[in-house]
Amino acid sequence: APRVADPKQQLCLAASRLPTPPRCRRRRHRVAGVDSAMSPPPSGNQKPLPFINLFAASAFSACTAEILTLPLDTAKVRLQLQRGTTTKYKGLLGTMVTVAKEEGAGALWKGLEPGLHRQVVNGGLRIGLYEPVRNFYVGKDHVGDAPLLKKIAAGLTTGAIAICVASPTDLVKVRMQSEGKLPEGVKKKYPSALAAYRIIAREEGLLGLWTGLGPNVARNAIINAAELASYDQIKSSLLASGLFKDNVVTHIASGLGAGFFAVCIGSPVDVVKSRVMGDKEGRFKGVLDCFVRTAREDGLSAFYKGFLPNFYRLGSWNVAMFLVLEQARKVVAPKSA
Repeated sequence: APRVADPKQQLCLAASRLPTPPRCRRRRHRVAGVDSAMSPPPSGNQKPLPFINLFAASAFSACTAEILTLPLDTAKVRLQLQRGTTTKYKGLLGTMVTVAKEEGAGALWKGLEPGLHRQVVNGGLRIGLYEPVRNFYVGKDHVGDAPLLKKIAAGLTTGAIAICVASPTDLVKVRMQSEGKLPEGVKKKYPSALAAYRIIAREEGLLGLWTGLGPNVARNAIINAAELASYDQIKSSLLASGLFKDNVVTHIASGLGAGFFAVCIGSPVDVVKSRVMGDKEGRFKGVLDCFVRTAREDGLSAFYKGFLPNFYRLGSWNVAMFLVLEQARKVVAPKSA
């Protein structure tokens, strides 16, 4: 080999032949592992799931969480629809007890049928599309954890797309949940979800099924971004710390964090959505009118009416949904040959 006269050149040549320090190799492996272990993306070195598999796992997980937590949602809607000084419903448990006492325990699951319709369509799309859309935003050549803003953008996008398709199911669910105890001999206006779709379309026109679409898109996009992006970020941060493993404890902690952020950010829009969709007398002229009248008549605190039941609902919903989703993804993952 030719000799190098310059001592500096000799030093550089020797340094270039040194192996990469083990600590550096471990660091690179850990960072790369964070991206593959994030959730909703799959754990380990698995290939991305096909969309139909993601949709099936997401829809099943969302429906399971809906069944488990619907009584909390019913209580939340009743509290949000209270206006002025009306205090028929007091607190989460008080509301549930009052509804069960006056209307029967089954009333706590009012709206389950359209709720499941909603979760199949909305849950399947907003959760199932999140990973493909997020990966599209970061680009196929991206290495490492996706930037938080990209995660938020993906959540906003999939939440808005999903609810544009599923909004009629949400409207029927709110209408059925808001229907309280009726006088004896008075028939229910909406005897079933399918009947409700027909009645609303006949009385309010086909577009009436998309009543409240504006606040619903805003609410769904915001809450979806808060839920999925925060779960994604919290879980990947916990795993990157080296103190947590990809297990149930991490999933529960990430799910509770996702529910908390979703309620803090989305509660005002959620209140307006419930009031606009539950407005059968035409009291509000639109979303802005509902915001203004709610603030003027009930005060700004009204936008966080039912905050605790909303958190109990979304926190428990997210924990249940993500726990089931993590397992469902493994079930629908294509088997290796």
